[in-house]
Amino acid sequence: MIASIAFYLFATLTIAPALAVIFARNPVHSVLWLIVAFFNSAGLMLLLGAEFIAMLVVIVYVGAVAVLFLFVVMMLDIDFASLRSGFTRNLPFGIIIALVLLAEIIIAVSAWQAGPALSGHNVAATTQPNIVALGQLLYSRYLFPFEIAGLILLVAMVGAIVLTHRRRHDTRPQKVWKQVARRPDEAVKVLDPGVGEGMKL
Repeated sequence: MIASIAFYLFATLTIAPALAVIFARNPVHSVLWLIVAFFNSAGLMLLLGAEFIAMLVVIVYVGAVAVLFLFVVMMLDIDFASLRSGFTRNLPFGIIIALVLLAEIIIAVSAWQAGPALSGHNVAATTQPNIVALGQLLYSRYLFPFEIAGLILLVAMVGAIVLTHRRRHDTRPQKVWKQVARRPDEAVKVLDPGVGEGMKL
């Protein structure tokens, strides 16, 4: 009973913000509603026993992707009038895509019990959490591809830093060795003389 109530609660709080993402007039509000939808979809994943996917949704999508969207939307100067003017022009194409997605959802819901019949055998029930099973499989059978993927990401990160960290000639960078090697008699002193005293040279 409690599981059913929690499911309908999370499902409602996922669908309603998803609709608010589409119909919100302000893109910043759309991103905030998207974050709410992500959190509630993570709750649905917890109800299904997929706690690893729920953690990924919160960390990756909420903590990185949605925050990146929010900063990009806030930094860009978006013309809201031009965005709303193209709504009626792209409405038929959007309706076609929505109908295709609705048909796929209806087919998936009506055939969700056909998995064991199509595969020829039932899926055996597991006794350990999926995070433990995924970790054992990832660090045993797929350890070499996992290490290669980490190495590729490290090379991509270093390459991005090298490409963006170029030396500019229109700025005056700080030279610490000159600051350390200077003598006190060559330094410029900042004085605060009183009223009427003047500057001492």
